[in-house]
Amino acid sequence: MKLARTRSTAAATTVVLAVLALATACNRDSADSGASGGKPAIGIDLPRSDTDFWNSYAQYLKKDIKSQGVNALPLSNSQNDVTKLVSNVQVFQNTKAKAIVMAPQDTGAIASTLDSLSAARIPVVSVDTRPDKGEVYMVVRADNRAYGTRACEFLGERLGGKGKVAELQGALDSINGRDRSEAFAQCMKEKYPKIKVFELPTDWKGDVASAKLQSLLAQHPDLNGIYMQAGGAFLQPTLALLEQKGLLKPAGEKGHIAIVSNDGIPQEFDAIRKGHIDATVSQPADLYAKYALFYAQAAAEGKTFEPGPTDHDSTIVKIPNGLEDQLPAPLVTKDNVDDKTLWGNSIGQ
Repeated sequence: MKLARTRSTAAATTVVLAVLALATACNRDSADSGASGGKPAIGIDLPRSDTDFWNSYAQYLKKDIKSQGVNALPLSNSQNDVTKLVSNVQVFQNTKAKAIVMAPQDTGAIASTLDSLSAARIPVVSVDTRPDKGEVYMVVRADNRAYGTRACEFLGERLGGKGKVAELQGALDSINGRDRSEAFAQCMKEKYPKIKVFELPTDWKGDVASAKLQSLLAQHPDLNGIYMQAGGAFLQPTLALLEQKGLLKPAGEKGHIAIVSNDGIPQEFDAIRKGHIDATVSQPADLYAKYALFYAQAAAEGKTFEPGPTDHDSTIVKIPNGLEDQLPAPLVTKDNVDDKTLWGNSIGQ
């Protein structure tokens, strides 16, 4: 910019200071790093707020943003709507995000958005869900096929290899729903062929799960096992329905329906202690938040990772569209339900 000649030193000083202030403001707006201690800005979208698991994840995220000193842009919530997720991502791009954390619930419909972010050189960390297509910097997730296999083996042994089991499936357009369902079906077919499995797709909706389970119980009152793929969505409506029908018998009592779940929320732990359900696989909501932020900051700083074991008891594996850090997810039963290291026993503390 060419400055006009001034008639006084004071006037010249004023103009120079104004230009310096303008330059500083422009640099702050366009800099590669955000205002929080010079750290790059991170965009974070919460996937939904209708389950206890994802609400717990949100709590951990907000706590870790402060403790890790993350320069987070205002958090958005796509409320299980891929259209809102796409819109929220656009806002992050417009506000100079250098990396984005998301948890797309429809893992097929997000591909074009991931392609756009890749073209813009904005890395993406996907939490809990693995997009079907589109480049990701890192997926922070547990082994969801192991969830289905563990649930199968637990119920198979508990039922002595025979009986009838209702499987409350998640959304089958989600990689998590597919992984858990496919692994559960494969395990039951190979190891427990005398157990009849009734697959009930629910789209992760508790009311749908309850309605389908009620219809199934009317046809098969001798049902003796239930696999809930998401305790955060299915626990309360399932237990309410069983209690209404006089079927909520404690573990060890005649007529008890063996139930295994996925999530590891405090409510599931309480249900295990009461004998209402028998087990759950603890999805690490605390580690999801911690390492989502860790990888997002690393991505924004240009760091890279390789497949192999990590220093936090997990394994990074190569996937077709990036890398995935498979975090540990322990089985919780009455034997270890009071373990203080489980996030479900420490959330809110």
